Amino acid sequence: MFVHELKSPQGSRKRRKIVGRGRGSGHGKRSGHGQKGQTSRAGRGILFSLEGGQMYLIRRLPKVGFNSRRPVIYQTIPLSELNGFKDGDVVNAQALKTKGLIKTIRRPVKILNSGELSKRLTIQVQSFSKTAEEKIVKVGGKAEKIELVLAKS
Repeated sequence: MFVHELKSPQGSRKRRKIVGRGRGSGHGKRSGHGQKGQTSRAGRGILFSLEGGQMYLIRRLPKVGFNSRRPVIYQTIPLSELNGFKDGDVVNAQALKTKGLIKTIRRPVKILNSGELSKRLTIQVQSFSKTAEEKIVKVGGKAEKIELVLAKS
């Protein structure tokens, strides 16, 4: 078999549908759009959310809970990651950013109880888990909560 003898399999190359070329084209005078009405016209069809007079699904379901439009999303750090600092260091958002433990200093930071801490550190962040705070104090460090300042957008 040679390259010039190769053929694509049957049905793999489908011809593009050419519409709007009259009755002889095989797609009729209305180009597969059916009769008159909203769906035969150009532009947007019927919205998916419309249910033909029936009460919308979103209004039939009960309202549950509360979702804030501006949720406070913490950057979480496990306690074991702080062992990379030297004994007696002050750990704040800027120090965490330079170590690559957080992405930005604009979002609040929370220290979680995951792993063990072996260094005496002064940690200044917005939030601690209760057990993480206890472990920091137990080692001889300080857990200082700083005020959360939300940026207006």
